[in-house]
Amino acid sequence: MTEGANAEPQAQSRGADFVIVTGMSGAGRSTTANVMEDQGWYVVDNLPPQLLTAMADLGTRKRIEGQEIRIAAVVDVRSKFFFAEFDGAVQELRDAGWTPQLVFLDATDEALVRRFESVRRPHPLQGSGRLLDGIQAEREILRDLRSRAQIVIDTSGLNVHQLGRKISPLFGVSGGPSLRLALLSFGFKYGVPLDADFVFDMRFLPNPFWVPELRSLDGRDDPVSSFVLEQDGAGEFLDRVAALMEPVTRGYHSEGRRYATVAIGCTGGKHRSVAVAEALAERLRSDRIDTFLVHRDLGRE
Repeated sequence: MTEGANAEPQAQSRGADFVIVTGMSGAGRSTTANVMEDQGWYVVDNLPPQLLTAMADLGTRKRIEGQEIRIAAVVDVRSKFFFAEFDGAVQELRDAGWTPQLVFLDATDEALVRRFESVRRPHPLQGSGRLLDGIQAEREILRDLRSRAQIVIDTSGLNVHQLGRKISPLFGVSGGPSLRLALLSFGFKYGVPLDADFVFDMRFLPNPFWVPELRSLDGRDDPVSSFVLEQDGAGEFLDRVAALMEPVTRGYHSEGRRYATVAIGCTGGKHRSVAVAEALAERLRSDRIDTFLVHRDLGRE
């Protein structure tokens, strides 16, 4: 890296402008790369970890020339034996003054098996074994890396378009709110989201499903929203969650964390969780927090 008079301005502009996308094969790395490319990122797919510092040097040179460049590198086990040097390459980036953000895409074994079978392709680590053998081998290799990621996204219940809508707010033009907060509604009968930082259970509220005129509607519709939010305890719940998030968001800001997921669940993910997620998104949105909604299980029943 260049030393001297330009060193400090470079360091100030680095941070979130260098993102490493990794995770399980079949979990959505390509979709993530495509979304980021559409938003103006310079994306390199299947980059050997040893070339991360070379990409950082490119970004430094372009900025010295007055060009804005945001770099995203997709690094994964397709690099084979090169992947073993991932930790050392990331440390070289940090030693050079960069603070790369690590994004990990994950999904359940069941979801990954279904995706590989739908495209009729083998897993890169499958070899002569079963598809599930390759998935489990990759999960073991990536276990420690997942725990160190700043952003973990579970794509198990998301299609390509839903994943795109979830990724897009994370990597848009920088500036503005320091925390992007996903309010994710879900149904417990379809499983708790793996990437949730907070999980709240709305099954303590009466279920609009048992009201005939509300059954076909969902939590975005005014009659359902009013029914849910006017129940005893709903207003108190919103107040307490808003109060809880105050020290949490201050802590995230001081720790440099830029993204979190608050998951709101009910039985099927159609009525109560959707209505409360919509209300919380509005309540928590501020100059410091940019909220967006993901209704994972709407239309699934």
